[in-house]
Amino acid sequence: MRINCEIYHVTTKKSPPMTNIYGIKTKTMLLLYKYRIKPVIKQRLFSNLALIGVKNKRRKQMIKTIMKRCAVLMLCMVMTVGLFGCNLSVNNGKRIVRIAIAQSETHPEYLGLVAFKEYVEERLGDKYEVQIFPNELLGSIQKTIELTQTGAIDFAVAGTANLETFADVYEVFSMPYLFDSVESYKAVMQDTDYMENVYESTDSSGFRVLTWYNAGTRNFYGKKAINTPADLSGMKIRVQQSPASVAMMQAFGAAASPMSFGEVYTAIQQGVIDGAENNELALTNNKHGEVAKYYTYNMHQIIPDMLVGNLKFIQGLDEDELKVFKEAALKSTEVELTEWDKCVEEAKNTAHNEMGVEFIYPDITLFKDKVKNMQQDMIQKNPSIVDIYNHIQEVNKRIGEEK
Repeated sequence: MRINCEIYHVTTKKSPPMTNIYGIKTKTMLLLYKYRIKPVIKQRLFSNLALIGVKNKRRKQMIKTIMKRCAVLMLCMVMTVGLFGCNLSVNNGKRIVRIAIAQSETHPEYLGLVAFKEYVEERLGDKYEVQIFPNELLGSIQKTIELTQTGAIDFAVAGTANLETFADVYEVFSMPYLFDSVESYKAVMQDTDYMENVYESTDSSGFRVLTWYNAGTRNFYGKKAINTPADLSGMKIRVQQSPASVAMMQAFGAAASPMSFGEVYTAIQQGVIDGAENNELALTNNKHGEVAKYYTYNMHQIIPDMLVGNLKFIQGLDEDELKVFKEAALKSTEVELTEWDKCVEEAKNTAHNEMGVEFIYPDITLFKDKVKNMQQDMIQKNPSIVDIYNHIQEVNKRIGEEK
């Protein structure tokens, strides 16, 4: 096997000593992003090492060798910077804009980011080059938010559950059965004037949301069939790292197991957890349908993902540049929404016909009854969500009357 490694870009900003899901320092991953592996398995570097059966000890040795070679290259670059004052965030005179996303290259959100990249580079290509890092290459979602805070990267796609740590208002999206319908959900999210106030709630943390992406409805899936809440009793279910999601799972009678999304496949496979809750794309894009054969449409949450940007970067753009980046963000949402429904149907067909996943359509009222007190409990504990909760209820009522 031959591995060719070249430096893609390097961050010069000081950031916490973070690691990605492979235990490799994020700055090192920025060095290793572009690679080629022969024979032809064009996936992530360390995934390939695992796939071809390299034992742990040898894998570490190989990684160490690669690190040493890249360290030499980096040293040369640093010396060049010292001599000539070059900016390592600049490539051929262009400012590098880095975006991290946990999803794969076939996911609607990634396709939306490609549209973002194309829109920016078509209009500001003489100034900016956009680079997208998929598959948690730069670490878990929570880590990439922190990297965006420090300016080590410029943008990251994150779930609202991850943003609760930085602004309490985002907890509202973890509320079970918050939206009465997908139509209500989209009406709220497409109300840009209202959502701008929510997006600015993280300014004090050093980042701001530019746009949203549809992440569909969240449903249970696992190794055994879940037809009623009683079937969840004693099961260990992976949830997002949100106190509200943990409380919801406990109300359903299951044991909540918060963990990084990238760890779910192995955790189900090895019996660490019995299942998870997510949209249909997790079955195919992330291969969870290989280890979880039952998918239950209890539809307990409809949660958007957000594109968050480093606040200093956003505020450092001139008026025309900011206009382009905002338009690019909206364009990415437009593309993602179009791709979403198509990808969900494809995922369902693939999961059922090729993976043998059984789709279950239970009585949803049984699940709603289990968590019926959670909304009021959350409102009492978190006053920050009262305004947006009331706004959503008004939209629910309006959309319901229009049907």
